[in-house]
Amino acid sequence: MKNYFINLINYDKYTNAVLAKLIIENGNSEKSVQLMAHILAAQKVWYNRCNLLSPFSGALWPDWQAETFGQIINDNHRVWLEFITRLDEADFEKRIAYHNSKGDAFNDKLIDILGHLINHGTHHRAQIGQHLKLAGLESLPVLDYIGFVRNSTNG
Repeated sequence: MKNYFINLINYDKYTNAVLAKLIIENGNSEKSVQLMAHILAAQKVWYNRCNLLSPFSGALWPDWQAETFGQIINDNHRVWLEFITRLDEADFEKRIAYHNSKGDAFNDKLIDILGHLINHGTHHRAQIGQHLKLAGLESLPVLDYIGFVRNSTNG
């Protein structure tokens, strides 16, 4: 289980970095910038929840500049990778109690939170791709998970 999520976190970093570069190269499409900032902020929110830290104090839809994404992507990847690496197999079934941004209380298994974290990024990266195409990008690179696995030493 641990290696599976490590691979997914590596995939997440790779795809975020590819799209962040495309966002900058293609004129910082406003909606694409907003979506990438949201992906990265949400990763911080979930990291704090999973580590039982104080809630992330930043905005869930922050006004970040695309030029800052590379460092944030690397920082998020590093802390998530360190977190997952420390886990025992039984930890994936542990429940995490937290409050959402509206103040509603939830208690979910870590494995489900990690699944959500990855799927949330994938969902918004697809939206980013569409906005980049609407902004004039002729084609997008293949960012499917299976393509990442086939082309990496991780798979």
